[in-house]
Amino acid sequence: MLDIRRISTSRWWHKKKTWLFFVILLFLVFVRISKGSLYKDFFYFISKPFWPGQFQKEVILKSIEQESLIKLDLLRKDNTRLRKILSLRESSNYDKISAAVISRKTGSWWRQIILNKGSKDGVEIGSTVIGPGGLLGRIDNTSFFTSSVTLITSPESKLGVWVDRLQINGLLVGLGDDYPSLILYSKDADIKVGDYVSSSPASTLLPPNIPIGIVQSIDDPFKAKKTAKISLLANPHVIDWVQILKLNI
Repeated sequence: MLDIRRISTSRWWHKKKTWLFFVILLFLVFVRISKGSLYKDFFYFISKPFWPGQFQKEVILKSIEQESLIKLDLLRKDNTRLRKILSLRESSNYDKISAAVISRKTGSWWRQIILNKGSKDGVEIGSTVIGPGGLLGRIDNTSFFTSSVTLITSPESKLGVWVDRLQINGLLVGLGDDYPSLILYSKDADIKVGDYVSSSPASTLLPPNIPIGIVQSIDDPFKAKKTAKISLLANPHVIDWVQILKLNI
């Protein structure tokens, strides 16, 4: 009699484990298909009491001041050229959606932040994200309540940029650290430490004249192409509030 009970209990336990395994498998498949949207929306609610306040004022105010000075200079120099090129998009055509940073993944290959605004707020994939100082990245995924931003420091990020002093375009490539690389495909480009870099007027991904950073160091100057390390004006490690640029169509 005892053996029968043991066998019955054992069978029930194995069935329970099978169902448990099946439920977990279904959950993982759902998460995979939804690209983590359920997880992000759940995180949205449990993290709400801890959303950042408006602190670190000195860092933010300094970044805003630098951004304003650079942007004013870029707009003044670029105004005439933009009027002549009708195909370029105007940054004034963008509405701004304010959002708080509720999660950061800024280690090597996970250069990403999560915001507390999603598709319900009108956030769209591909929208530009800026912070105090300048460009941070672009929206690469949205859920109903949240959105994910691929930072310009991510290895997945490649953007056309503009070096104002030289009046030439370049390519900004994320390397997985805090200093993306600027590539100029002209060996004669006289790039110097301290040169300002902004979004390119010819870019099809970004609005023009968004400040990005300053040339910090220059790599081997004798190569066929010039490369330089860029120190970003907007630091994703300390920024708690951002703005999402939404194009008015």
